Amino acid sequence: MSVAPVVSVLRAAGCVFAEDEARLLVSAARTPGELAAMVERRVAGLPLEHVLGWAEFCGLRIAVGPGVFVPRRRTEFLARQAAALGHALGRPGAVVVDLCCGSGAVGAFLAATLDRPVLHAADIDPSAVACARRNLAAADGDVHVHEGDLFGPLPEGLRGRVDVLVANVPYVPSGAVALLPPEARDHEPRVALDGGADGLDVLRRVAVAAPAWLAPGGRLLFETGEEQAPAAVAAVARAGLEARVAVSEELYATVVIASAPSA
Repeated sequence: MSVAPVVSVLRAAGCVFAEDEARLLVSAARTPGELAAMVERRVAGLPLEHVLGWAEFCGLRIAVGPGVFVPRRRTEFLARQAAALGHALGRPGAVVVDLCCGSGAVGAFLAATLDRPVLHAADIDPSAVACARRNLAAADGDVHVHEGDLFGPLPEGLRGRVDVLVANVPYVPSGAVALLPPEARDHEPRVALDGGADGLDVLRRVAVAAPAWLAPGGRLLFETGEEQAPAAVAAVARAGLEARVAVSEELYATVVIASAPSA
């Protein structure tokens, strides 16, 4: 099947990366009819990852389905920062929690990277949880996926034991959701995007509860907007955690890393 006609159709529909997308669609389609259907869905505005059924994240192929938040490339910075902290523990069996896990992309990377972690992932959205369970089904280590609001579904036995807590919280201000690209605004769950009036509502809830779950010296990591970082740092400081900001100019990513007091 030829790539050139697909490129023309996608370019006419306004796809910025028409050539790359066309190659992916042609390689994924098994028949000309299937390719035509996939191109039609993409032209109609469905995210490319939903058309393909997967997204690439940190070198992994992460399954995504309709209505599931698509992992962003900038979030690879968050995942790699979390992995570095897990490695720094210098022992197997790190206790890791992936809150607001979505498709489970961050958790899948940590499970693949760390040495036999104890990983718990949770999300409030049932579609995301189903997707995360699929992506984490073959992961090494002791892996569990929970459905519920933030810390609510986690086992009580994790309190005070979490070494690395990654919370990929929604941080788009409510008033800015309507300004997002249609792919996100129309095809991803609002609960995965909307962070309240200033974008930090969910983060504040995580910050307040995190100290009770973190082990001595445990770390909390989350992604935020560059302009939100000072307020985010203040929020975790009020919760008794010491925070710093890490930035990737290449990925246009800002990550806050907060530390619990050591024993």
